[in-house]
Amino acid sequence: MHDLPPTTAAQSPRSLHSPYSLTPARDAAASFAEMEELKTILRAGNAHFDVAVVAEAHTAAPSFPLYTASIGSADPKAPAVGFFGGIHGLERIGTQLILHYMRALLHRLEWDELLHRQLEKTRLVFMPIVNPGGMWAHKRANPQGVDLMRNAPHRADARVPFLAGGQTVSPQLPWYCGRPGTPMEVESAAVLHVVREQLASRPFSLALDCHSGYGFDDSLWFPYARTRRLMPHLPEMFALRTMLERSHPHHAYSFEPQSNQYLLHGDLWDHAYDHAPAENIFLPMTLELGSWLWIRKNPRQLFSRHGIFNPIKAHRTRRVLRRHADLLDFLTRAAYSAPRWLPLGDQRVQLARLAAAHWRPRRVL
Repeated sequence: MHDLPPTTAAQSPRSLHSPYSLTPARDAAASFAEMEELKTILRAGNAHFDVAVVAEAHTAAPSFPLYTASIGSADPKAPAVGFFGGIHGLERIGTQLILHYMRALLHRLEWDELLHRQLEKTRLVFMPIVNPGGMWAHKRANPQGVDLMRNAPHRADARVPFLAGGQTVSPQLPWYCGRPGTPMEVESAAVLHVVREQLASRPFSLALDCHSGYGFDDSLWFPYARTRRLMPHLPEMFALRTMLERSHPHHAYSFEPQSNQYLLHGDLWDHAYDHAPAENIFLPMTLELGSWLWIRKNPRQLFSRHGIFNPIKAHRTRRVLRRHADLLDFLTRAAYSAPRWLPLGDQRVQLARLAAAHWRPRRVL
């Protein structure tokens, strides 16, 4: 597989007047709840959000637009934060978390003077539903059977878990990377396009991709997933982790390189990070919500494909949305204040040593 050239990857944002609009779908079967909620938020925020369709995802029945919504400073050098969700169609809670945050943001704009000042100097980019075809069909992969998080062209440099680390045998099996030598999927290319044009092109940017389904604990993972080698921006990531520890001392996140858990082929964020301009700082993270905790509290969820990856009880869903909104707000504040905390000179050298000791590569699955 290989990345697509700029002219054939996700195209430049285009008008919503045609062929897509933000009006509710006439046929409920041709949409799903999260897509309709996103449209509702974008209609309500049409005076604030810059909305674009960056690509079009095809399924056997309906086709879906891949929406982005951006808000804040128009300065191309302003720091930015990107929020992504729904890369795996079954993991709806990640999309719901981002939609919850977008909705709250709009309400805060009515009265929050500090938020207005923050947005004068930062840019927020939202892509809440990366894999609408998979979400519509209640599948993890996209309609072509490709796991978008394993769709980048690189291979891991050591052994990966059987199947779960990515496989190229068949789309009928889970965790399919796609056929070697073929272009990346439209959805994967669209994410990379948004990162390249709206995030990594800036002197400083962050990205948070919201997932679920791993373990009893909530985790924040960052590159690399393909190698035990530590990322070049480890001092900056360690500084961010330290700020989170000090400002939210009771948070429950495990914050570490993904390779400390397991390696995988074709990680999308490894690819995005490696292709960011060397002179800029781009720090991507994946939020993994520990869905096993919900299953332990309600074992009947094991008998539902939806329940394996999402809280079923309404009060647990509300608790998840409340609990993680602080993290999203923390990242927007960290971007706004980046000049105050980004390490330089001797401090960066010292943090590099501390970070390497703290995140020393260990044996993986």
